[in-house]
Amino acid sequence: MRIDPDPPARSTYRHGDLRRALLAAGIELARNGGPDAVVLREATRQAGVVPNAAYRHFAGRADLLKAVRDTALSQVAGAMEAELARVKPSRSAAVFARASLRAIGVGYLKFALAEPGLFRTAFTVTEDSELPLGSGRGVGTGKNPFQLLGGALDLMVSAGLLPHQRRDGAEFLAWSAVHGLAMLTIEGPMRAMPRAMIDRLGDRVIDMVEKGL
Repeated sequence: MRIDPDPPARSTYRHGDLRRALLAAGIELARNGGPDAVVLREATRQAGVVPNAAYRHFAGRADLLKAVRDTALSQVAGAMEAELARVKPSRSAAVFARASLRAIGVGYLKFALAEPGLFRTAFTVTEDSELPLGSGRGVGTGKNPFQLLGGALDLMVSAGLLPHQRRDGAEFLAWSAVHGLAMLTIEGPMRAMPRAMIDRLGDRVIDMVEKGL
């Protein structure tokens, strides 16, 4: 049986390059195995450096996992921004608000199904976990997923679709519903369900959120 040797240790990284290489390795580990797969020693092996070199940039596994989590959160936000960018302007504030809320949910679910390992990592609990979702922000808006959802809900209030007195805490209700479906489909009893059926259920969950808020 052929066993591939570890990659040779490198010594040619410039300042900052090693941190990026370790983070890139951590992201790939998360993509393939979720948060539990993000191990500092394995990241150094993939980057081709000795394990001790990592401690110049990350204090330990928890530090690397936080950086990977924030990157994954930024990618979730990016998927939501991409769907928001597809929403067509409308003279009707109600039409635009509904479309924006739907885009938030669709982008969130799309990312979960396309990148289950990164999605699970994005919402893993780390030592500094706190709302609103750390520093994982989208490039287009500079907002994290929680803030993007909040913006869509504010549009619902402005359009008269969500009573002002019911706005407080609405993010948690909407988030719980869509996140629950995402987790059931990527690692729960619905994971073998055909994609077309999952998409239909996703549409109905988003409809339920809109009408139930």
